[in-house]
Amino acid sequence: MTDGLTGRAVFAGVAGDPVAHSLSPRLMGHWIRMLGLDAAYLPFAVPPSGFEAFVRGLARTQASGLNVTLPHKEAALALADRATPAAKAVGAANLLTFHPDGILADNSDAAGFLAALEPAEPDYASSTALVLGAGGAARALVHALVTSGVKNLLISNRTADRARALAAELAPDAGIVPWEDRDAALAEADIVVNATALGLKGENDLVMDWAKARSGAIVFDSVYTPLVTGFLAGARQAGLNTIDGLDMLIGQARPSFRAFFGHDAPADPPVRPVLLEALGARP
Repeated sequence: MTDGLTGRAVFAGVAGDPVAHSLSPRLMGHWIRMLGLDAAYLPFAVPPSGFEAFVRGLARTQASGLNVTLPHKEAALALADRATPAAKAVGAANLLTFHPDGILADNSDAAGFLAALEPAEPDYASSTALVLGAGGAARALVHALVTSGVKNLLISNRTADRARALAAELAPDAGIVPWEDRDAALAEADIVVNATALGLKGENDLVMDWAKARSGAIVFDSVYTPLVTGFLAGARQAGLNTIDGLDMLIGQARPSFRAFFGHDAPADPPVRPVLLEALGARP
């Protein structure tokens, strides 16, 4: 990724705490090498107490910008001089770009989700979607579905008040499904989205009664560690179509790559096998 750099190299990176698990350096580095760019993409482990100072210092270098992962997404939006409508709606930023007139905050999570969803369901706008969760990840996915004009939206969360608050802010027409009734709601849903942290690192899987799901329903999980969560495994066993979080990661990275390096990320060869190899090499 850093072979043959010159003094005019452009660089960007990803900041998180922790950040060692991030696949973004492998993903971005692959695209940089494919295009032969004079560029680099680096991981930065930054604690919350030092995040703002780190970003402001980085913005004074030749860095073009920074991706942001947990726990810094809200702080990234707060420190920016300007923000896109997507970042404002979601209330968080995963993409900061540095400009002469200041720092611009953006959020590409919604775009990444739709990029993952569209190949499986090109007509998703006419669908009924059930979103499970009401936290930060759910905000991005609800925003994506609403702005894309999805026909019907249902939200279910363990704390119903949070689901109602999310709907009131981003999706006033959404139906609120009590958490204990989420299985019954499967009968209405063409798209089912897990935006909770259940299943992350293979712990506390989100259990659903997939026998109640519509035939041909598409099931999405924003988690990619593990790649196949219990949520997705159950859906596959029921014969449903599934999408893992790796496709969303790739989709949300493309706008970042363009913003950082001024080139579209190459579509060929596909980058997914590279990331699968990286996941397989993890202890």
